[in-house]
Amino acid sequence: MMEATRFKAQEIAAFLKERNLEVWSCSAWEADKASKNLQDTHLILTIGGDGTILRAAQIVFKHKIPIAGINMGTLGFLTEIKADEAIEQVSRMLAGEGWLEQRCMLEAQLTTCEGEDSPSSPLYALNDMVMARGSIAKLIQVTASIDDKPLTTYRSDGVILATATGSTGYSLAAGGPIMYPQSDDFLLVPIVSHLTMGYSLVVPSGSIVRLQLKTTTQATLSIDGHINISVSSGANIRIRRSEYKICFLRLRQQHYFFNVLEEKLRGKK
Repeated sequence: MMEATRFKAQEIAAFLKERNLEVWSCSAWEADKASKNLQDTHLILTIGGDGTILRAAQIVFKHKIPIAGINMGTLGFLTEIKADEAIEQVSRMLAGEGWLEQRCMLEAQLTTCEGEDSPSSPLYALNDMVMARGSIAKLIQVTASIDDKPLTTYRSDGVILATATGSTGYSLAAGGPIMYPQSDDFLLVPIVSHLTMGYSLVVPSGSIVRLQLKTTTQATLSIDGHINISVSSGANIRIRRSEYKICFLRLRQQHYFFNVLEEKLRGKK
């Protein structure tokens, strides 16, 4: 798959250079290299799956550069363009076709120990943030509040905070609802809750969720599935909707979501 992805990237780069367009390329894991090229960039083409887009989003979200995804994976809720149609669809974009779709992000600050005064630098997610147990199969306790009002203490494998974009990912597998992707609200979803609140909540877009961890073992805070931070008992995380949004350049009709949803849930590419 990596060879096929590399070949497709080279094919598209050659096509763009033939039209006297300036092109740069790198792995989605090479954040520093990508960041150095963003100043004069007008469009990001990702070649891979949804995970590639999530990594690209971490790099570009402050720059308001639209992303268009070419799907080399299997599911692809975020990627729109089929690999064998890439040149044709990129040509349409160059001709000025398409529209811009904005998706909300989450922003969080992590305090790793109870009583600590200095929270982390902000953390951002397009899909989800997950406070979950580590490698030891033992429940953790996560005390949740919304707008400083106590909600509950989950005894579970963890808790998911998901955007509308992330509602079709891990959150859905954990029993959460599917949200319209341009919704500003977000989700609070427990993972395998035991004798505590087991249902999901839709949190209003202006609210702040606080989670406090209690555990006798190491746990993990996962950001969009690829940024993983070890956390211990007493850790606190404060999550809200971010002021930043991710922008996608779309060629589909603007009300595409429900047709695509049916296809994806049936396992079609």
